[in-house]
Amino acid sequence: MAAPWLATVTPFTLTSPAQFRATPPPALTSNRYTTDYNEVQAVGSHDSSTRTAAQTDLAYFWSENFATQWNRALRALAAARIDNIGDSARFFALANLSAADAIITAWDTKKHYFFWRPLTAIREDDGNPNTVRDTNWQPLINNPNYPDYTSGANNVTGAFTRSIALFFHSDHVTFTVTTTSPLATTTSRTYTHCSDAAQDVVNARVYLGIHFRFADTVARKQGRNVAKWAFHHYLRPIGDDDDGDDEGGDNDD
Repeated sequence: MAAPWLATVTPFTLTSPAQFRATPPPALTSNRYTTDYNEVQAVGSHDSSTRTAAQTDLAYFWSENFATQWNRALRALAAARIDNIGDSARFFALANLSAADAIITAWDTKKHYFFWRPLTAIREDDGNPNTVRDTNWQPLINNPNYPDYTSGANNVTGAFTRSIALFFHSDHVTFTVTTTSPLATTTSRTYTHCSDAAQDVVNARVYLGIHFRFADTVARKQGRNVAKWAFHHYLRPIGDDDDGDDEGGDNDD
């Protein structure tokens, strides 16, 4: 496992790495596991016949380093909408403190459960009569060398998108994300809602074949909760009693 120490790093804002630890992943014979297994086996395969060209392009778009990718988006957003250096500093600090604690949260959960990725699950016998083993199955990209549950990319994205929504008091924020992924045809995507970008990352990690959907959606919730905690407990604006709860529908589910 890459960077196992990350699970025990002292967080910047949280009370412990386990503060937002996820509940256990679904049982291998559950309907949720079966549904998500069959989905990633079909659309996440390297040679998938069901994944569309647009889905493949979305997957490659979101296969870059997420901290780098999101900070590029934050710089452009700050330049367009924030004209005070103090506010800008607070915006970047809150977003990056949240993202850092979100990745610590992800690693705490990964190390606690050690849940297998689709590659291992599909190639091995999971004891589920409703899944079909395929010993030759390959994901669209190589597996990262750490467990599936929960997704670090979605923890980080959940933290960044929730930070944007909290700072601007709305899920309805227009911003552009770019990628340097050499396989992506589309290199720039403009979003009008934070939650739309977060949903794209959930989908992208499934299309890449490296995560079950439940690992993505739970991670998104973790990242959002981390950002909300940081926003309400740290770097509060002077003389402002606004609690920042107006996120325009970007909920924790």
